[in-house]
Amino acid sequence: MNEALASLLHAMPELPPGHVWLAGAGPGDPGLLTLHALSALGQADVLVHDALVDPRILALATGAELLFAGKRGGRPSADQADIAATLVKLARAGRKVLRLKGGDPYVFGRGGEEALALAEAGIPFRVIPGITAGIGGLAAALIPATQRGVNQAVVFATGHGADDGDVAGGVDWAALARLGQPVVLYMAITHIAEIVRSFLAAGMPAETPAAVVSQATTPSQRVLISTLAALPADFAAAPLGTPALIVIGNIVKMRAHLLALLPDLEQVPWRGA
Repeated sequence: MNEALASLLHAMPELPPGHVWLAGAGPGDPGLLTLHALSALGQADVLVHDALVDPRILALATGAELLFAGKRGGRPSADQADIAATLVKLARAGRKVLRLKGGDPYVFGRGGEEALALAEAGIPFRVIPGITAGIGGLAAALIPATQRGVNQAVVFATGHGADDGDVAGGVDWAALARLGQPVVLYMAITHIAEIVRSFLAAGMPAETPAAVVSQATTPSQRVLISTLAALPADFAAAPLGTPALIVIGNIVKMRAHLLALLPDLEQVPWRGA
């Protein structure tokens, strides 16, 4: 290891016994780990991890017991209350606990709930941010989250509960449509048709560019380019694997512009073995 890098890692904060660190592993590619997360993987003696954490990242925790606590839509998953109780129990037993989540713990990762449960139990904790899929996944798909002259804001929203109506789980789809800014949707594939209908009913133009980014930053990454109105049918005709992001807005156009200039560009990022 480079001497300067080794020195930097050595200077990282210590994970003490009885503490829990809530860390983000990023959107998939192990190279997108932060140094703080890498340091924590080397210190933890128990690693409570999500389903979407790359096995190559888990392999870095050579001295840790691995406990699976994955949640996947439509599949048997760990109960959130049980996960929080496990974290508290492990910490009270004097373990050095790393709770590792895909993306960022505080962006649709339920990290806030776990932090609150730890605080209520008197368990010291630290939060290590990670690159959320709404940033890293778009970058890997050659879609900028913001582009001067195109958008002045970007909206992150979850698609959970979108079949309950225009206002679902606190999301007012009509209000988002009226903003005229790009919308990045997490966990929305199941409800893609309902969300599109809500946006169209609220006046969002049918020809608004749209994309689905599947398994972003991994060798299995695939990108579907469409328009708002055509997106449900296009996705049904060529379904992609999950996890997947949906992005709706004019920022999607940048991908085609970049590939027109450099057709091989898509082969460059995140494609290691």
